[in-house]
Amino acid sequence: MESTLLMMAFAAALLASVALKHWLAGRQMRHIAQHRHAVPASFAATVSLAAHQKAADYSIAKLRFGMLASTFSAAVLLGWTLLGGLDALNSVVRDAVQPRFGDMAYQLALLGAFAAIGGLLELPFEIWSTFRLEQRFGFNRITPKLFVADLLKGLVVGTLLGLPIAALILWLMGAAGSLWWLWAWGAWVGFNLLMLVIFPTVIAPLFNKFEPLQDEALKARVEALMSRCGFAAKGLFVMDGSRRSAHANAYFTGFGAAKRVVFFDTLLARLSPAEVEAVLAHELGHFRHRHVLKRIAMIFGVSLLGFALLGWLSNQVWFYTGLGVRPNMEAPNDALALLLFMLAGPVFMYFVSPLMATLSRRHEFEADAYACAQADGRHLAGALLKLYEDNASTLTPDPLYVRFYYSHPPATERLAAMRRLSAASSAAAAA
Repeated sequence: MESTLLMMAFAAALLASVALKHWLAGRQMRHIAQHRHAVPASFAATVSLAAHQKAADYSIAKLRFGMLASTFSAAVLLGWTLLGGLDALNSVVRDAVQPRFGDMAYQLALLGAFAAIGGLLELPFEIWSTFRLEQRFGFNRITPKLFVADLLKGLVVGTLLGLPIAALILWLMGAAGSLWWLWAWGAWVGFNLLMLVIFPTVIAPLFNKFEPLQDEALKARVEALMSRCGFAAKGLFVMDGSRRSAHANAYFTGFGAAKRVVFFDTLLARLSPAEVEAVLAHELGHFRHRHVLKRIAMIFGVSLLGFALLGWLSNQVWFYTGLGVRPNMEAPNDALALLLFMLAGPVFMYFVSPLMATLSRRHEFEADAYACAQADGRHLAGALLKLYEDNASTLTPDPLYVRFYYSHPPATERLAAMRRLSAASSAAAAA
């Protein structure tokens, strides 16, 4: 009975999520197309019609591609679960590996085979997105040689990092008793904290070059801003983002003493020093309001609930059979439980994603307000407009699509909030 209910609930959730994704994407495309003919009045003096139409065409092209990719992903997910794909893969790997190499080797081999097949299925979409979609709109700068090199490096790094943590969690599932999920969660938290520390200095340099910021005037300006804001970083670096894409960005990375500020070279080439300072002030706002720590704490809290749920589900036969897998009671099913949970969980979590997007937009408004207090809000507004134009982000998104997906407020809302802040500041100064 439980197996049938789970099967029906999963199928209904998968169908509903695909239908909702397509409906929202259709709304977004129609809304953008309807406003393609003219630049919104509030941007008419700063954004050209050509740039506005490029953003519209780029957004619509990405949405169409996304609809195709999401449909394919749903079909693959259905194939892995209710149509028996994972069950078949498990049988083949178990029979080939377990008798000769033991339970742990079999489970790691199952995880590896699943990851390899999934990666191969996604690769054509990644290639098309990079060399056709991004290329068509002038954003792609990566060569096939560099693309393959990145792919191979990612495979090696993923294997070196993923296998040990996977082996540890699988060992805990089999050896730590009924509270294995608590120990496994602790191991997962420790692994993620370690990644925050070593990513900037060990992993990221494998894919990009990071050079110290050479512009002394800009460096002095940035350091003065950080000093005013009480922020200390390990260094200021410029990343060669232009080797792969024309998109521009800046970010903080690392944790604790390993924090560093990273500017894309494309960003520095596009923005004035005052605009770079304003963008950095926005990022500092996230740290001042502890947004990063809050998000990390929230992720760890949700993951604790997830591990607890998995700890219960992994002991329920209906959990496996309801998702298309026949567990072998004479072999460990821990890797199967992990895979099924990773496959089914996002389907149900999709419907709460608007809550996360709402929280993220609120944080962006708070960071904007902080930036306007620490730097000139006009420069932040100018930088945002340049970034919207350079990244071909639409200025006319569908409001409902925004509420469901956008982690950042649309340009109209952000600039309106900045104008209100500026007016309030001017009124306070006059008083």
